[in-house]
Amino acid sequence: MEAALDNSIADADLCRILADFYRLRLPRMTFTPKTLLRVSVAVALITILLKGLAGYVTNSMGLISDAMESFVNLASAMFALGMVTIASRPADEDHPYGHHKAEYFSSGFEGILIVGAAAAILWVSVQRLLAPQPLEQLGWGLGLSVISSGFNAALAFALFRAARTHRSIALEADARHLMTDVWTSAGVVVGIAAVHFSGWLWLDPVLAIGVALNIVREGVRLVWRSSQGLMDEALDPETIATLRATLDQFAARMPEGTRMRFDDMVTRRAGQRRFADLHMHVPGEWTLQHAAAMRDELEQTLMDAVPGLRVTIQLLPLGMEARGPRIEEETA
Repeated sequence: MEAALDNSIADADLCRILADFYRLRLPRMTFTPKTLLRVSVAVALITILLKGLAGYVTNSMGLISDAMESFVNLASAMFALGMVTIASRPADEDHPYGHHKAEYFSSGFEGILIVGAAAAILWVSVQRLLAPQPLEQLGWGLGLSVISSGFNAALAFALFRAARTHRSIALEADARHLMTDVWTSAGVVVGIAAVHFSGWLWLDPVLAIGVALNIVREGVRLVWRSSQGLMDEALDPETIATLRATLDQFAARMPEGTRMRFDDMVTRRAGQRRFADLHMHVPGEWTLQHAAAMRDELEQTLMDAVPGLRVTIQLLPLGMEARGPRIEEETA
């Protein structure tokens, strides 16, 4: 009987071990932005080698343009690594709010590089369109392109997960660029296969032009997002809705008959950090100590509801409005 019991316990332990093994505890496995960007630099070097070799052996403008974009991947990853390093520095005397906005420079720089690469691809592709050339050794070239795209797709997936975890626009920009590269490579492979079976040599440079236009779209999008971040864009609607719901729940927890209201909430985002400012109106007969305790409790509640949030709450008695908003309305 005891042996059977011991065996059942051992089996249960084994099941837990196997479950942990197969899950790999993925939700708890997180890599720092710096680590992932170092990996991105290494993957960019590998893809440059593979795609460059693919373009060389095939003489395909589509594959050559794909390889040229990989140089942008390398430059972008290196610049992003530098900006993320700066963004992680703590606040100092010259930058009391921190260095979080450095990530927006990374996103904007990557977008500009993408547009520049697209212009170069367009120029070379038009020259090839005017003087088409035959393609060679397509099997080797397409194989190398597919392998390099596999590296980029795996890295992009990891970057997207880390971008959500760390709320990093630099990681998100790198991930989006890599996915653009993956879809570009897929289109190039399909197009080159079409050239091979149709014999239409002009299709190869036309495909490269399509690649260039596609990455221009992604580049412009990255520059736009970067500019909005530098201009203190408000938080996304979902986060703002979470903040408002948390305020309503906090007010509902107060004893019956307690009057309290919140207004003039403004939000902004700076890299990984999120900020919110609002006014908290409480009964005028409350002591300062009691009102401050309620404010501290509310600040902690809001920061628990929205990770990475820094909130500033101004206390006001009920019936009094802050002078700041009135002045803004008068000068508008």
